[in-house]
Amino acid sequence: MAKPIQRKGQSALLSTELLAYYRNVSQSLLTVVDVETTGSLPYRGARVIEVSILQASLADGLHHQETHLINPGVRVPPMITRVTGITQAMVSQGLFPEDVWPGCLDHLEIGVLTAHNLAFDYSFLQAEYRHLDHSFTRPVEQRLCTVLLSRLLLADLPSRSLPNLVEHFGFDVGPSHRAGADTRACWLLAERLLRQIQSEPEELLIERFGRQWIQLQDAAAILNCPQKMAQKLLDECGIESRLSKRKNRPLYRRGDVERIMKERDMAIF
Repeated sequence: MAKPIQRKGQSALLSTELLAYYRNVSQSLLTVVDVETTGSLPYRGARVIEVSILQASLADGLHHQETHLINPGVRVPPMITRVTGITQAMVSQGLFPEDVWPGCLDHLEIGVLTAHNLAFDYSFLQAEYRHLDHSFTRPVEQRLCTVLLSRLLLADLPSRSLPNLVEHFGFDVGPSHRAGADTRACWLLAERLLRQIQSEPEELLIERFGRQWIQLQDAAAILNCPQKMAQKLLDECGIESRLSKRKNRPLYRRGDVERIMKERDMAIF
């Protein structure tokens, strides 16, 4: 499988590098995972209370899914119950972590590990295996985040949250925020977008990629200069920008940044 060049993050890769990576991923077995947890930070004690693992490929479709309620011996906050519908009583009847996670390794250690916001799920998988004195890691080229893929191919949607994408595409998967349903939704999303990667001409895909909004740090990595210099250069060139919703930071279209990069390279040579 083509290994993506490591800069600051995937969004700092060039469109051609991303296309080569995703076209290789589209030929692979996907191991899709979703976890429901008692909080957002595993290093502050949050634990997994439900996990679903699904394996599928574009060639053969879905051929395995398993879902487990897990009892890690911690309290389920009322907010988590409101969001997920998972109650303390349900978790109390679940399996203990040591009875779930060892048996999941055979699936989690093969295929391309896939999730919607993979960084979240991956951090919890690693934390749960640390509780069992096991180190769980997957190579970066064997990880796929459908949030990042959605940003490339669905750049102009108002939201790329999984529930909103389920509604947008009309996926029939059941209520969101349960591991089984969210894993199926993630697979259907990955299948749809990776088939698009497989079938569309390179020129059209590069054009689509160019509409992605990327952060200043990623623009600076593409331009190979400090962030302040990158922002000054992009502003001087009249490049369109907008502010991110959460942190009010500048965002730029990938295509504009890559065009400025090429113009700079031509000017140098």
